[in-house]
Order: sequence, then structure tokens, then C-alpha cells
Amino acid sequence: MENVVLIIHLLLALGLIAVVLLQRSEGGGLGMGGGGGGAMTGRAAATALGKLTWILAACFIVTSITLTILAAQKSSGSSVIDRLGAPASTEESTPAVPAADDLLPPAQDDNAPLIPQAD
Repeated sequence: MENVVLIIHLLLALGLIAVVLLQRSEGGGLGMGGGGGGAMTGRAAATALGKLTWILAACFIVTSITLTILAAQKSSGSSVIDRLGAPASTEESTPAVPAADDLLPPAQDDNAPLIPQAD
């Protein structure tokens, strides 16, 4: 169910992007594009692309809310630690500290190569 809603949600997002990009710039909200064409009216004529944008946007919001509800139901009653399956105590999961001799560089008389060589 969740995968079906997610696929519909993604298709709606792509459709909404395409419809918005197909529309002509009318308002000049950022001070550019379109022009007023003389008289400035309070409301532009509703076009088919404008109506389709509203429909796709409403469906996109509905699928967003649906996905949120599905995710909340799936994770209710459990915490992140429970889902990881890790032990709660940190004493068991701490890595061992290496010995001090392992951290020193090799001695000068040591014959070990300083760079790895291919055999």
C-alpha cells in the first residue's frame, strides 16, 4: 500500500513540475517577465493548465498526508533503538584500545618495508 501511494506521489510531483513549467509567466512576481498587457486586473482568467495545477497540487497534498499517516502507523509503539536491535548498554559496544606498541612507527633496524609491495 505504501509503495503504491509513493509511486502515485512521485508521478504527481513530476506532473506538477511539468504543468508549472508549461504555463506562461503572467505576473512578474519578481519584477520580470510577461508584462501586464495594459490594464492590470485583479484576477487572471482561469486556464486549463491553471485548473490542472490546482488539481495536481491538491492530489499531491493528499498523498503527502497519506504517506505521513502510513509512516506514523508503521512506527508507533517502537523506538529507534528497538528497531536497530542493538544492546542498550554502551560497555559491550566500545572498541578495544590498541596497545601502545602498535601505535609506534617501525624501528630503523626493522626490515619491514615502509610501503606496501605487490607480491
